[in-house]
Amino acid sequence: MNSIIEMRSVSWKRQGEEILSNIDWEVLHGEHWAILGLNGSGKTSLLDMVNGYIWPTKGIVNVLGQPFGKTDIRELRKSIGWVSSSLQEKIEDTEYTESVVVSGKFASIGLHENHTKEDFQKALEIMDKLDCSHLSGRTYQTCSQGEKQKLLIARGLMAAPELLILDEPTNGLDFISREELMSSINRLATEENAPTIIFVTHHLEEITPVFTHTLLLRQGQVFDKGTSQDVLTSERLSRFFNRSVGVEWQNERPWMTLRD
Repeated sequence: MNSIIEMRSVSWKRQGEEILSNIDWEVLHGEHWAILGLNGSGKTSLLDMVNGYIWPTKGIVNVLGQPFGKTDIRELRKSIGWVSSSLQEKIEDTEYTESVVVSGKFASIGLHENHTKEDFQKALEIMDKLDCSHLSGRTYQTCSQGEKQKLLIARGLMAAPELLILDEPTNGLDFISREELMSSINRLATEENAPTIIFVTHHLEEITPVFTHTLLLRQGQVFDKGTSQDVLTSERLSRFFNRSVGVEWQNERPWMTLRD
């Protein structure tokens, strides 16, 4: 399967208002994409559509080779890991960390189905890859914000998804915690048989070299898309933000500043 996500002339209306308009976007196997956009740009709606929570008003959507309208969306979701800050609010503070991770196997909060020693062993192996195996045996409430985010990513990997969506995973993290989390994501992305990663962010410098491509979304439309090196330039981002900005690349990461 070469195409992971395919959207052709996709639009979506809510209560008569067009939220997404004429989206053309394709993610190929072997690519990792960053999505950049201001609040209200349509990022959440785009992700909801990838997960099959909303349906296009018009256009064609294929995810993991499955055309919408001809596939069981509930089954499709088992191949998609989705990590967002809203998940944190649904997890019991007294839940043990390894139980949080194992629950990802069933795409549920808490353990509601049979689980095995092998499940917990796999959870610990995933936690180790994300540098958080030392949290085993602790309750969720005792973990820092950065540690919680790593646990949620581990949870998202528990079912061995083909597609992993990270929706602003660094929200609320300090600089050190953010950089540690980004390092863990980078290692994950370069592993053999790693899932395709879609990384949503507000911060340009979080687009590390593993994110080969970037989608710029503005007012529900694709403003620009392509390789990150081509898209993330001073000229293109100045037009995107309607402000004069400067972009400098340091250690293969873009850093943006406002110009007078």
